Amino acid sequence: MGETRSEVAWEKKEEDEEKEEAEAQVEIWKYVFGFVEQSVVRCAIQLGIAEAIEKHKKPISLLELSSTLKCDPSYLNRIMRFLVHRKIFKNISTNHDNYPSYVQTPLSRRFIRNGEQSIAALLLLESSPVMVAPWLSLSDRVLVNGNPSFKKVHGEDVWRYAASNLDHSNLINDAMACDARVVVPAIAERCSELFDGVGSLVDVGGGNGTTLSILVKAFPWIRGINFDLPHVIDVAPKCDGVEHVAGDMFTTVPKADAVIFKWVLHDWGDEECIQILKNCREAIPKENGKVIIVDVIIEEEGGKPNKYDDVGLMLDMVMMAHTDIGKERTLKEWEHVIKMAGFNTFTVKSIDAVQSVIVASG
Repeated sequence: MGETRSEVAWEKKEEDEEKEEAEAQVEIWKYVFGFVEQSVVRCAIQLGIAEAIEKHKKPISLLELSSTLKCDPSYLNRIMRFLVHRKIFKNISTNHDNYPSYVQTPLSRRFIRNGEQSIAALLLLESSPVMVAPWLSLSDRVLVNGNPSFKKVHGEDVWRYAASNLDHSNLINDAMACDARVVVPAIAERCSELFDGVGSLVDVGGGNGTTLSILVKAFPWIRGINFDLPHVIDVAPKCDGVEHVAGDMFTTVPKADAVIFKWVLHDWGDEECIQILKNCREAIPKENGKVIIVDVIIEEEGGKPNKYDDVGLMLDMVMMAHTDIGKERTLKEWEHVIKMAGFNTFTVKSIDAVQSVIVASG
Protein backbone atom coordinates (compact mmCIF):
# COMPACT_ATOMS: atom_id res chain seq x y z
CA MET A 1 0.00 0.00 0.00
CA GLY A 2 1.08 3.55 -0.72
CA GLU A 3 1.97 6.07 1.92
CA THR A 4 -0.81 8.12 3.45
CA ARG A 5 -0.89 11.89 3.07
CA SER A 6 0.07 12.37 6.70
CA GLU A 7 3.12 10.09 6.25
CA VAL A 8 4.23 12.02 3.14
CA ALA A 9 3.75 15.32 4.95
CA TRP A 10 5.77 14.04 7.93
CA GLU A 11 8.63 12.91 5.67
CA LYS A 12 8.58 16.29 3.93
CA LYS A 13 8.74 18.03 7.31
CA GLU A 14 11.73 15.91 8.33
CA GLU A 15 13.50 16.66 5.04
CA ASP A 16 12.89 20.39 5.51
CA GLU A 17 14.21 20.27 9.06
CA GLU A 18 17.33 18.39 7.96
CA LYS A 19 17.90 20.96 5.21
CA GLU A 20 17.50 23.84 7.68
CA GLU A 21 19.89 22.13 10.08
CA ALA A 22 22.50 21.69 7.33
CA GLU A 23 22.14 25.33 6.26
CA ALA A 24 22.41 26.54 9.85
CA GLN A 25 25.65 24.61 10.30
CA VAL A 26 27.23 26.81 7.58
CA GLU A 27 25.23 30.02 8.09
CA ILE A 28 26.25 30.42 11.72
CA TRP A 29 29.84 31.20 10.72
CA LYS A 30 28.70 34.31 8.82
CA TYR A 31 27.64 35.74 12.16
CA VAL A 32 30.70 34.60 14.08
CA PHE A 33 32.97 36.35 11.55
CA GLY A 34 30.55 38.97 10.23
CA PHE A 35 33.03 41.77 10.90
CA VAL A 36 35.66 40.28 8.60
CA GLU A 37 34.21 41.38 5.25
CA GLN A 38 33.88 45.01 6.26
CA SER A 39 37.34 45.04 7.82
CA VAL A 40 39.07 43.57 4.77
CA VAL A 41 37.25 45.94 2.40
CA ARG A 42 38.27 48.83 4.67
CA CYS A 43 41.86 47.60 4.38
CA ALA A 44 41.54 47.50 0.57
CA ILE A 45 40.24 51.07 0.48
CA GLN A 46 42.98 52.34 2.78
CA LEU A 47 45.65 50.62 0.67
CA GLY A 48 44.15 52.01 -2.55
CA ILE A 49 43.92 48.63 -4.29
CA ALA A 50 41.06 49.59 -6.60
CA GLU A 51 42.76 52.85 -7.60
CA ALA A 52 46.01 51.03 -8.39
CA ILE A 53 44.28 48.48 -10.63
CA GLU A 54 42.24 51.20 -12.37
CA LYS A 55 45.34 53.32 -12.99
CA HIS A 56 47.23 50.33 -14.41
CA LYS A 57 44.73 50.20 -17.33
CA LYS A 58 45.27 46.47 -17.83
CA PRO A 59 45.40 43.29 -15.71
CA ILE A 60 47.94 43.77 -12.92
CA SER A 61 50.00 40.97 -11.43
CA LEU A 62 50.40 40.44 -7.72
CA LEU A 63 54.04 41.54 -7.85
CA GLU A 64 53.17 44.68 -9.81
CA LEU A 65 50.36 45.46 -7.40
CA SER A 66 52.45 44.84 -4.29
CA SER A 67 55.26 47.00 -5.72
CA THR A 68 52.84 49.83 -6.52
CA LEU A 69 51.25 49.72 -3.07
CA LYS A 70 54.52 48.96 -1.23
CA CYS A 71 52.90 45.88 0.33
CA ASP A 72 54.29 42.53 1.37
CA PRO A 73 53.25 40.26 -1.55
CA SER A 74 52.49 37.26 0.66
CA TYR A 75 50.03 39.22 2.81
CA LEU A 76 48.57 41.02 -0.19
CA ASN A 77 48.04 37.68 -1.94
CA ARG A 78 45.89 36.52 0.96
CA ILE A 79 43.91 39.75 1.00
CA MET A 80 43.28 39.49 -2.74
CA ARG A 81 42.33 35.82 -2.49
CA PHE A 82 39.65 36.79 0.04
CA LEU A 83 38.36 39.70 -2.08
CA VAL A 84 38.30 37.64 -5.27
CA HIS A 85 36.33 34.94 -3.47
CA ARG A 86 33.81 37.65 -2.50
CA LYS A 87 33.69 38.68 -6.20
CA ILE A 88 34.95 42.17 -5.38
CA PHE A 89 37.87 41.72 -7.79
CA LYS A 90 38.41 39.14 -10.52
CA ASN A 91 41.59 37.27 -11.26
CA ILE A 92 42.74 36.00 -14.63
CA SER A 93 45.47 33.53 -15.46
CA THR A 94 48.58 34.92 -17.14
CA ASN A 95 52.12 33.79 -17.82
CA HIS A 96 53.40 36.75 -15.85
CA ASP A 97 54.37 34.82 -12.71
CA ASN A 98 53.10 32.06 -10.50
CA TYR A 99 50.23 34.20 -9.30
CA PRO A 100 47.12 35.40 -11.17
CA SER A 101 46.59 38.96 -12.34
CA TYR A 102 43.71 41.10 -11.18
CA VAL A 103 41.06 43.22 -12.88
CA GLN A 104 38.25 45.45 -11.64
CA THR A 105 34.57 44.63 -11.29
CA PRO A 106 31.57 46.98 -11.05
CA LEU A 107 31.69 46.33 -7.29
CA SER A 108 35.39 47.13 -6.85
CA ARG A 109 35.00 50.41 -8.76
CA ARG A 110 32.57 51.53 -6.05
CA PHE A 111 35.52 51.45 -3.65
CA ILE A 112 37.58 53.96 -5.63
CA ARG A 113 37.72 57.10 -3.51
CA ASN A 114 35.84 59.98 -5.16
CA GLY A 115 34.74 57.69 -7.97
CA GLU A 116 31.44 58.41 -9.71
CA GLN A 117 29.59 55.57 -7.93
CA SER A 118 31.94 55.34 -4.94
CA ILE A 119 30.71 54.55 -1.45
CA ALA A 120 34.24 54.29 -0.05
CA ALA A 121 33.80 57.27 2.29
CA LEU A 122 30.58 55.81 3.69
CA LEU A 123 32.27 52.49 4.42
CA LEU A 124 35.25 54.26 6.04
CA LEU A 125 32.85 56.18 8.30
CA GLU A 126 30.82 53.14 9.33
CA SER A 127 33.92 51.02 9.94
CA SER A 128 35.78 53.72 11.91
CA PRO A 129 36.59 52.95 15.56
CA VAL A 130 34.25 55.76 16.66
CA MET A 131 31.26 54.21 14.86
CA VAL A 132 32.09 50.57 15.56
CA ALA A 133 32.36 50.93 19.34
CA PRO A 134 28.63 51.71 19.96
CA TRP A 135 27.61 48.43 18.33
CA LEU A 136 29.18 46.61 21.28
CA SER A 137 26.64 48.32 23.58
CA LEU A 138 23.56 47.74 21.43
CA SER A 139 21.97 45.36 23.93
CA ASP A 140 22.12 48.06 26.62
CA ARG A 141 20.21 50.37 24.27
CA VAL A 142 17.38 47.85 23.86
CA LEU A 143 16.84 47.35 27.60
CA VAL A 144 14.05 49.25 29.35
CA ASN A 145 15.48 52.66 30.30
CA GLY A 146 18.64 51.73 28.39
CA ASN A 147 21.20 54.35 27.39
CA PRO A 148 21.86 55.37 23.78
CA SER A 149 24.80 53.29 22.57
CA PHE A 150 26.85 56.12 21.07
CA LYS A 151 26.41 58.33 24.11
CA LYS A 152 27.30 55.49 26.48
CA VAL A 153 30.60 54.91 24.69
CA HIS A 154 31.59 58.49 23.83
CA GLY A 155 29.86 60.50 26.56
CA GLU A 156 27.78 62.64 24.16
CA ASP A 157 25.61 62.18 21.10
CA VAL A 158 27.08 61.85 17.63
CA TRP A 159 26.43 65.50 16.69
CA ARG A 160 28.10 67.00 19.76
CA TYR A 161 30.94 64.54 19.34
CA ALA A 162 31.40 65.63 15.72
CA ALA A 163 31.33 69.32 16.69
CA SER A 164 34.28 68.81 19.02
CA ASN A 165 36.10 66.22 16.88
CA LEU A 166 36.43 67.78 13.43
CA ASP A 167 38.20 64.76 11.92
CA HIS A 168 35.10 62.71 12.65
CA SER A 169 32.87 65.52 11.40
CA ASN A 170 34.80 65.48 8.13
CA LEU A 171 34.30 61.70 7.89
CA ILE A 172 30.54 62.23 8.21
CA ASN A 173 30.53 65.01 5.60
CA ASP A 174 32.62 62.93 3.17
CA ALA A 175 30.28 59.95 3.65
CA MET A 176 27.16 62.02 2.98
CA ALA A 177 28.85 63.62 -0.03
CA CYS A 178 29.71 60.25 -1.58
CA ASP A 179 26.09 59.15 -1.15
CA ALA A 180 24.93 62.41 -2.74
CA ARG A 181 27.11 61.80 -5.80
CA VAL A 182 25.25 58.52 -6.32
CA VAL A 183 21.69 59.46 -5.35
CA VAL A 184 21.24 63.11 -6.36
CA PRO A 185 21.92 62.63 -10.09
CA ALA A 186 19.17 59.97 -10.05
CA ILE A 187 16.81 62.49 -8.41
CA ALA A 188 17.70 65.13 -11.01
CA GLU A 189 17.05 62.66 -13.83
CA ARG A 190 13.91 60.92 -12.57
CA CYS A 191 12.28 63.74 -10.62
CA SER A 192 13.22 66.80 -12.68
CA GLU A 193 9.65 68.14 -12.54
CA LEU A 194 10.10 68.74 -8.80
CA PHE A 195 12.45 71.62 -9.57
CA ASP A 196 10.32 73.39 -12.15
CA GLY A 197 9.59 76.90 -10.89
CA VAL A 198 11.87 76.49 -7.86
CA GLY A 199 13.94 79.66 -7.71
CA SER A 200 15.55 78.92 -4.35
CA LEU A 201 16.21 75.65 -2.58
CA VAL A 202 17.54 75.14 0.95
CA ASP A 203 19.27 71.87 1.81
CA VAL A 204 18.76 71.31 5.54
CA GLY A 205 21.69 69.38 7.00
CA GLY A 206 23.45 69.70 3.65
CA GLY A 207 26.97 69.02 4.92
CA ASN A 208 29.62 70.30 2.55
CA GLY A 209 27.09 71.28 -0.11
CA THR A 210 27.55 68.37 -2.52
CA THR A 211 23.80 67.79 -2.98
CA LEU A 212 23.14 71.41 -3.91
CA SER A 213 26.21 71.67 -6.12
CA ILE A 214 24.81 68.81 -8.22
CA LEU A 215 21.28 70.24 -8.29
CA VAL A 216 22.23 73.82 -9.23
CA LYS A 217 24.37 72.45 -12.03
CA ALA A 218 21.44 70.38 -13.32
CA PHE A 219 18.93 73.21 -12.77
CA PRO A 220 20.91 76.46 -13.11
CA TRP A 221 17.90 78.67 -12.31
CA ILE A 222 18.02 77.48 -8.70
CA ARG A 223 19.73 79.52 -6.00
CA GLY A 224 21.03 77.03 -3.46
CA ILE A 225 21.21 77.59 0.29
CA ASN A 226 23.29 75.00 2.14
CA PHE A 227 22.14 75.02 5.77
CA ASP A 228 23.96 73.17 8.54
CA LEU A 229 25.56 73.56 11.95
CA PRO A 230 28.33 76.17 12.32
CA HIS A 231 31.22 73.69 12.61
CA VAL A 232 30.11 72.09 9.32
CA ILE A 233 29.57 75.36 7.45
CA ASP A 234 32.96 76.70 8.63
CA VAL A 235 34.78 74.13 6.48
CA ALA A 236 32.34 73.86 3.57
CA PRO A 237 34.05 74.63 0.24
CA LYS A 238 32.85 77.47 -1.97
CA CYS A 239 30.52 76.43 -4.76
CA ASP A 240 29.03 78.46 -7.59
CA GLY A 241 25.32 79.05 -7.07
CA VAL A 242 25.37 77.88 -3.45
CA GLU A 243 25.33 80.05 -0.33
CA HIS A 244 26.46 78.43 2.93
CA VAL A 245 24.36 79.40 5.96
CA ALA A 246 24.94 78.26 9.55
CA GLY A 247 22.09 77.68 11.97
CA ASP A 248 19.91 75.23 13.87
CA MET A 249 17.01 73.51 12.09
CA PHE A 250 15.19 73.12 15.42
CA THR A 251 14.99 76.91 15.70
CA THR A 252 14.41 78.15 12.15
CA VAL A 253 15.04 77.27 8.51
CA PRO A 254 16.08 79.83 5.85
CA LYS A 255 13.22 80.94 3.61
CA ALA A 256 13.14 79.41 0.14
CA ASP A 257 10.72 78.11 -2.49
CA ALA A 258 11.49 74.54 -1.46
CA VAL A 259 13.39 72.52 1.14
CA ILE A 260 15.30 69.29 0.66
CA PHE A 261 16.54 66.79 3.25
CA LYS A 262 18.78 63.86 2.44
CA TRP A 263 19.31 61.26 5.16
CA VAL A 264 18.58 63.78 7.91
CA LEU A 265 15.12 63.14 9.37
CA HIS A 266 15.87 59.47 10.04
CA ASP A 267 18.35 60.69 12.69
CA TRP A 268 15.48 61.98 14.84
CA GLY A 269 12.33 60.82 16.64
CA ASP A 270 8.80 61.70 15.57
CA GLU A 271 8.45 64.78 17.80
CA GLU A 272 11.72 66.21 16.55
CA CYS A 273 10.82 65.53 12.91
CA ILE A 274 7.45 67.22 13.35
CA GLN A 275 9.13 70.31 14.81
CA ILE A 276 11.71 70.44 12.01
CA LEU A 277 9.01 70.03 9.35
CA LYS A 278 6.89 72.76 10.98
CA ASN A 279 9.90 75.09 10.71
CA CYS A 280 10.19 74.12 7.05
CA ARG A 281 6.50 74.86 6.47
CA GLU A 282 7.07 78.34 7.87
CA ALA A 283 10.03 78.83 5.52
CA ILE A 284 8.30 77.99 2.22
CA PRO A 285 5.40 79.65 0.36
CA LYS A 286 2.00 78.35 1.53
CA GLU A 287 0.61 78.15 -2.01
CA ASN A 288 3.25 76.16 -3.88
CA GLY A 289 6.07 75.45 -1.44
CA LYS A 290 7.31 71.88 -1.04
CA VAL A 291 9.57 69.80 1.16
CA ILE A 292 11.55 67.04 -0.56
CA ILE A 293 12.57 64.24 1.81
CA VAL A 294 15.17 61.77 0.51
CA ASP A 295 15.09 58.90 2.95
CA VAL A 296 14.38 55.21 3.45
CA ILE A 297 10.87 53.80 3.50
CA ILE A 298 10.66 50.48 5.37
CA GLU A 299 8.33 48.08 3.59
CA GLU A 300 5.58 46.81 5.85
CA GLU A 301 4.98 43.08 6.25
CA GLY A 302 3.12 41.67 3.28
CA GLY A 303 4.08 44.62 1.10
CA LYS A 304 5.71 44.54 -2.30
CA PRO A 305 9.32 43.29 -2.00
CA ASN A 306 12.11 45.71 -2.85
CA LYS A 307 15.73 44.79 -3.58
CA TYR A 308 16.86 47.35 -0.97
CA ASP A 309 14.56 46.08 1.81
CA ASP A 310 17.42 44.42 3.68
CA VAL A 311 19.55 47.57 3.45
CA GLY A 312 16.70 49.57 4.95
CA LEU A 313 16.45 47.18 7.90
CA MET A 314 20.22 47.37 8.43
CA LEU A 315 20.04 51.16 8.37
CA ASP A 316 17.37 51.00 11.07
CA MET A 317 19.88 49.13 13.24
CA VAL A 318 22.48 51.80 12.41
CA MET A 319 20.05 54.45 13.67
CA MET A 320 19.62 52.50 16.89
CA ALA A 321 23.38 52.18 17.42
CA HIS A 322 24.45 55.67 16.34
CA THR A 323 21.63 58.03 17.30
CA ASP A 324 19.64 58.66 20.45
CA ILE A 325 16.15 58.44 18.95
CA GLY A 326 16.53 58.03 15.19
CA LYS A 327 14.79 55.33 13.17
CA GLU A 328 13.84 54.32 9.65
CA ARG A 329 10.12 54.67 8.98
CA THR A 330 7.34 52.85 7.20
CA LEU A 331 5.12 54.83 4.86
CA LYS A 332 2.46 55.08 7.60
CA GLU A 333 5.06 56.49 9.99
CA TRP A 334 6.18 59.05 7.40
CA GLU A 335 2.55 60.01 6.83
CA HIS A 336 2.14 60.59 10.57
CA VAL A 337 5.03 63.06 10.93
CA ILE A 338 4.20 64.85 7.66
CA LYS A 339 0.51 65.31 8.50
CA MET A 340 1.24 66.28 12.12
CA ALA A 341 3.59 68.99 10.82
CA GLY A 342 0.65 70.53 8.97
CA PHE A 343 1.18 69.33 5.41
CA ASN A 344 -1.99 68.27 3.61
CA THR A 345 -0.57 65.98 0.95
CA PHE A 346 2.50 63.96 0.11
CA THR A 347 3.66 61.80 -2.78
CA VAL A 348 6.34 59.15 -3.05
CA LYS A 349 8.67 58.63 -6.00
CA SER A 350 11.05 55.71 -6.52
CA ILE A 351 14.56 56.43 -7.79
CA ASP A 352 16.01 52.88 -7.78
CA ALA A 353 18.11 53.61 -4.69
CA VAL A 354 18.12 52.78 -1.00
CA GLN A 355 16.19 56.01 -0.45
CA SER A 356 12.89 57.13 -1.92
CA VAL A 357 11.77 60.70 -2.61
CA ILE A 358 8.87 61.90 -0.45
CA VAL A 359 7.38 65.26 -1.41
CA ALA A 360 5.24 67.07 1.18
CA SER A 361 3.14 70.10 0.25
CA GLY A 362 -0.09 71.97 0.96
